[in-house]
Amino acid sequence: MTEKILILDFGSQYTQLIARRVRELNVYCEIHPFNHLPENLEGYKGLILSGSPCSVREDDAPDLNLDQFRGSIPVLGVCYGAQLMAQKYGGNVMPSEIREYGRARLSHVDTQFELLKGMSLDSQVWMSHADTISDLPENFEIIASTSSVEMAAFKVKDEKTYGIQFHPEVTHTEQGKTLLKNFVVDICGCSQGWTSDLFAESTIQNLKDKLGNDKVVLGLSGGVDSSVAAVLIHKAIGESLHCIFVDNGLLRKNEFNGVLDSYQGMGLNVKGVDAKKEFYEALKGITEPEAKRKAIGRVFIEIFDQEAQKIENVKWLGQGTIYPDIIESVSVKGPSATIKSHHNVGGLPEKMNLKVVEPLNTLFKDEVRRVGKALQIDSNILGRHPFPGPGLGIRILGDVTPDKVAILQEVDHIFINGLKEKGLYDDVWQAGAMLLPIQSVGVMGDERTYERVVALRAVGSVDGMTADWSHLPYDFLQDVSNEIINKVKGVNRVVYDISSKPPATIEWE
Repeated sequence: MTEKILILDFGSQYTQLIARRVRELNVYCEIHPFNHLPENLEGYKGLILSGSPCSVREDDAPDLNLDQFRGSIPVLGVCYGAQLMAQKYGGNVMPSEIREYGRARLSHVDTQFELLKGMSLDSQVWMSHADTISDLPENFEIIASTSSVEMAAFKVKDEKTYGIQFHPEVTHTEQGKTLLKNFVVDICGCSQGWTSDLFAESTIQNLKDKLGNDKVVLGLSGGVDSSVAAVLIHKAIGESLHCIFVDNGLLRKNEFNGVLDSYQGMGLNVKGVDAKKEFYEALKGITEPEAKRKAIGRVFIEIFDQEAQKIENVKWLGQGTIYPDIIESVSVKGPSATIKSHHNVGGLPEKMNLKVVEPLNTLFKDEVRRVGKALQIDSNILGRHPFPGPGLGIRILGDVTPDKVAILQEVDHIFINGLKEKGLYDDVWQAGAMLLPIQSVGVMGDERTYERVVALRAVGSVDGMTADWSHLPYDFLQDVSNEIINKVKGVNRVVYDISSKPPATIEWE
């Protein structure tokens, strides 16, 4: 990849969104923490400095030597990035008289400057800062203002260096995409040639060069990431790729056989392993969510290792790791707090003494789907909702038993099939059912019942980092609830989860 944009992260919640917007312009970009610069800075055609929850006025505020970039490549500072430049080069940043969060409108736009070309007076922008630039350095000039923020955008004279105090990456900034295109394409000179087809073609060639005749073993899950990774590696090395699909007893109803059939229809060399008994045994009596995740992860490693040992001379472990997994492992101020163990099971490469190949580790989830489409992978796999690695094990609150799994599989089957039949499945990012560790009183016929409660959950999202509950039609929820209670023995109450993320997570455990 000869053309790329470098994004330096100062801890903003919007940093990944900047990267997504740049990639939507068919330009490749990378995110690095401000304090972990790439070893080699050659090849970057421009630099974007992100926002931050910090203030440049704090003693320990994130800092950066900008002299190594200014004048050599175009620079765009967003919010904190703009304030950092102003502060470092002789300007002043002060607390805002009124904290500036939310919508504002441009009251002055100088469109003679390339950054603002095509932007309109009175265009809406999104502010999110408690500080504001009160004075600019000598050679900086104002190029845009709002009614309350005079220095909403600036340019350094005789340099392709810019700063803006609003966020162009969020949809609330109406012409944010125009501004980013002006910077990335016109100012940085990127050709917009980074496409899914090009990625697939170049990745397959790189895998051929990297792997040669070596054997690779890869654990398939039935999900998008592992499926696309498998097809890319298969196209590079053919039968030298060995795939293993483990039935942990926590999959959806009929999923093991259905997914296995679809993989074999794709020409992949796949072995299915029924390990339900081992997983159920390991989960017996465990109720704490993190302990369940660890037990499931441990048994998966054991089963996968046993099966991989049956393949001679394996050199590589293939994984469907994607870019957010990489970014989140190197945060601005050290590793992020662990909310729950990641669904990608770690520990395998070390245990098996294998090198790792991760063909998707530069892509976001939606980009993985586009690459899958370019590879002509079945839309049923590409359109499949994300499903957690621990499966129904973390959708059964409390201990996990085969009987509980059977109940939840039936409930989940009715819910997911209902979404598909009513044309709602593709409108939802992720959906599933939770079996709660409580019972409630009900009346069925003339009899009193005391049976289980299930919660249905459906959310809309782009990448799972934030999510809002899906506003499914009441009639649909009523029909699904009736069908579950009538058909699934042991359930007499259905509730619908209307929590967003944050503060709630998508899964209940």
